[in-house]
Parts: sequence; structure tokens; C-alpha cells
Amino acid sequence: MNATPSPRILVVDDEPQIHRFLAPALEAAGYEPLRAMTAAEGLRLAAERSPALVLLDLGLPDSDGKLAIPRLRAFTQVPVVVLSARDREVEKVAALDAGADDYVEKPFALGELLARIRAALRRAGAPGRPDAEAVFRAGALEVDLGRRTARVDGGEPLKLTPREWDLLAALIRGGEGRVVTQRQLLAAVWGPAHVDDAQYLRVYIGHLRQKLGAAAALIRTEPGVGYRFGAE
Repeated sequence: MNATPSPRILVVDDEPQIHRFLAPALEAAGYEPLRAMTAAEGLRLAAERSPALVLLDLGLPDSDGKLAIPRLRAFTQVPVVVLSARDREVEKVAALDAGADDYVEKPFALGELLARIRAALRRAGAPGRPDAEAVFRAGALEVDLGRRTARVDGGEPLKLTPREWDLLAALIRGGEGRVVTQRQLLAAVWGPAHVDDAQYLRVYIGHLRQKLGAAAALIRTEPGVGYRFGAE
């Protein structure tokens, strides 16, 4: 019987010492580290190697890391944890709005970083439990991410359009009870070119709530910010 592959962690950082420090630590924690020194290389490896999580520096030589986040979100919803020496609140908010899941300031404690990685992976469904096997349940709702089906109170599968399904899946992958910003949802469902088209989101959230019926209350609005998914 083959052993379960180690979850891959893609580290995108142009500082060689970060890679020298993190690679053995990640291996010791049970992960397979992948190394990228530029945003372009990171995007290529993210597409080719399907990491479970991305650690992303903002000060990359070929691009601001914030600009790479929507490009990642165009094809993957794996957690992105920003590693950066930029400690201003505006930088953190901009990175989170762009689609990052967490933000860790440099210099960082290894134990804290590993804890943030574990938490992000748990929110995403945990390593070894990809979408093909993930079934999400909250209240009256059951969603099978692999089969792309959703049921309320054990009834027939809901008739969701592809956009409605992608929106529901993006909310679930965002983490139960965790705020997913409007821009994150727009980038995940409509692509980076539509991150300011909030009217799309309001219309489709309304359609999705109607179809969820008894489970509509699971989608909670955070005015001016985005949405939370899950029971109170």
C-alpha cells in the first residue's frame, strides 16, 4: 500500500536564507517544500505542481506579491499565507482583499508559522482530503464538492447554475464562519478583471439564497466587506 504523499507547500520568496531556513523545517513537519524566487516562477509551479498551500512574499523582484494573488485565485483556491516585512495595516488589508488567507510578519517565529499553516489547511479541508472527497455539512445543507451537488434537508440536488455553484463553493472554501471579501469572491468566480463589479455578486448571492431556501441563512452579509458562510 502506497504512503499518502506529503502535502506540498510552495514558498515564493527571493531571499535564499528564507528557503534555507524553511525547507528543512517544513520537511520535518511532514510537508514537501517547493521553491520559487519570483512571482512568475511561483505562478508556474502553482499551476504545475498543485501545492496544498502557498507562502508568498510581497517584495518579489519581478512583481509586487499582491498582484500575484488574484492571478493565483484565477485558477486555484489553495490557501495563501503572506510572509512580509511590510507591517502597515494598509498592506495587510490590501493583501487579504486581494485573496490572501493570512498574513505573517517577518521576522516570524517558526512555531507560529507552522500553526498558521495547519489552521489554513484545516479551513481549506485539510491535506489528504481534496475536493474530490470533501463533503461539507452545515445546518440543513449538504454539499459534495467533488460531485458538485448540494442538497437541503436531504432532498433532491439543487438546480444551481455554474456561477451559483462556483459562488457556493468559494464561500465554503473560504472557511466556515470566516469573512470572504467581495473582491475575493469576485476574483474566484468571475476572475481578476471583475473584482470591482460588486453588482454581479449581489445579484448572484440573492439567487443563491433563494435556491438554498431553508438554508439561506447560512450566507451572512458583512456590510461593505463581504460574506460569512456557516451557522451563527
